[in-house]
Amino acid sequence: MSCWETIADYALRSQGIGERLLPRSDFTLCQQFTLIGSGMIWNIYFGVVALCFGFFLATAVAMGKAAQNPLLRKPAEWFIFIFRGSPLFIQFFFAYFLFLSLKNVSPFFDPLTSAWAGALLVLFLNTAAYSGEIFYGALQSIPKGDIEAADAYGLSGWTRFRRVIWPTMLRLAWPAYTNEAIFLFHATTLVFFSGFPATQQRGDALYYANYFADKTFNPFVPYPILAGYFIILTLIVIGLFGLVNSHLNRHLPQDARRKIKVRPQIIR
Repeated sequence: MSCWETIADYALRSQGIGERLLPRSDFTLCQQFTLIGSGMIWNIYFGVVALCFGFFLATAVAMGKAAQNPLLRKPAEWFIFIFRGSPLFIQFFFAYFLFLSLKNVSPFFDPLTSAWAGALLVLFLNTAAYSGEIFYGALQSIPKGDIEAADAYGLSGWTRFRRVIWPTMLRLAWPAYTNEAIFLFHATTLVFFSGFPATQQRGDALYYANYFADKTFNPFVPYPILAGYFIILTLIVIGLFGLVNSHLNRHLPQDARRKIKVRPQIIR
């Protein structure tokens, strides 16, 4: 089988399209690159969707934590504390068995026992908690002069938040939020490694890398391939978020713009 035939058969294998069975022996580099790359589709799906929806929940959580009303502040504080205070692996584990229990109560909860919905929900809540704390710190760092200037122009309520507070919060939080986005994509490798099963061997990139490592007893080929894919994905995230960062700081002099620095988190 040529490499082009391998790509045609396995490029969308993680989505159930193409060859039904995984290769059993005589593994080639093309097979490993193709299947691990196919699994990256799941990692990108989890990361992009959780990040997009988590951004808006994180903004609401940050505003809730900054509120004077304890009915808004306390739930936001506890939400952040619970999801930041427990390991993501444990959250996946307990969430899966919780969803299994809910499935017995009502068929409405059936999708949550699948990774595409259940694991996505866990990632969504987890990144919202971390991002909410980042946004809260940025809210506390907004210069008082900016708010006083908004008051002087007669801006108040939603208009002041939309035109002054929210853009300034994003500008201050964006470098740290970029690091959270990078770590979120890396954390997607825990989905099929924890409680959520890979139906019909349709897993993510780590699932296929682990498959090849187990079959060949040589982890020094599939895992570097996996790392290479994530390095490329990280560079793409840095580039896209860098463009947004430049847009947020477009009104500042070049030497006053906050630079994005990647600071990998060792422990979540």
